[in-house]
Amino acid sequence: MDLRSRINAELKTAMKNKETDRLSTLRLINAAIKDRDIALRGEGEDGGVGDPEVLQILGKMVKQRQESARAYEEGGRLELADSERAEIKVIDDFLPRKLSDEEVEKAVSQAIEDTGAESIRDMGRVMGELKGKYTGQMDFSTIGPKVKARLG
Repeated sequence: MDLRSRINAELKTAMKNKETDRLSTLRLINAAIKDRDIALRGEGEDGGVGDPEVLQILGKMVKQRQESARAYEEGGRLELADSERAEIKVIDDFLPRKLSDEEVEKAVSQAIEDTGAESIRDMGRVMGELKGKYTGQMDFSTIGPKVKARLG
């Protein structure tokens, strides 16, 4: 079952079980996916959003909510920060398991080997390879410096 179908199935289950908080988060996810569909149609692509794009959307949503929760905490709005964290938990249900540090190191080594990267100029190819295979499984903002250090 693709991610989109899983999200829709969970949405129906949340409606039946009257889980209002979960339902609102699932609706937000659906809206973000539909927005991306519309944007792709505007660019002339009719295929719609696939699993890799859905993973990117979900990753972006998690990052936004983490930033919001941090801002709410700094502002003393703990109930809003808790609400953001609850949304993150719902979104995390659809993201693949995060890789351990050892697995990340192996993935970076493999990507460097697969692309034949030798210098910092090849970093884009390595990052592209990693994003293609491991979207949603690693935080690319922390991976970039590791790849740079290995190639530099």
